[in-house]
Amino acid sequence: MLTLDLTNAPRWHDLAPGVRVQLRPLTTALMVATRSDPAVEAVPADALDEERAVAFAKALARRAVLAWEGIGDADGKPIDPRPEAIDALLDVWPIFEAFQLTYVSKGLLLEQEKNASAPSPNGPSAGASDTAKPARKPARTARRG
Repeated sequence: MLTLDLTNAPRWHDLAPGVRVQLRPLTTALMVATRSDPAVEAVPADALDEERAVAFAKALARRAVLAWEGIGDADGKPIDPRPEAIDALLDVWPIFEAFQLTYVSKGLLLEQEKNASAPSPNGPSAGASDTAKPARKPARTARRG
């Protein structure tokens, strides 16, 4: 059963020990706005999926992050979540992964639940086709009689 949070209130997400961010709910409007973000649209058509994922995550975070705790400048002074600071935060690999897992993937899980096809196989036999052919039964001949 799909449960709806009708409050649509921002939530705090822990991204690393001592680091947490307050994020807007992941709504359709937020996802649509992120897809049309100039930084996302500027990603070249031949870019790798990883490059697209980083551009999308940063654009989404710039829209979603409302506040944060445990994040400071080079001198250790707390800083506000400005766009360039949000981008720098997501350049930290464990933070990027945590953001993807705790925030982005929740929205994508609903997308996957709508997909009725089975997951693709993986491993050494992925994509392999059957090469064995069923044995032929001997042809039956008509009885004369």
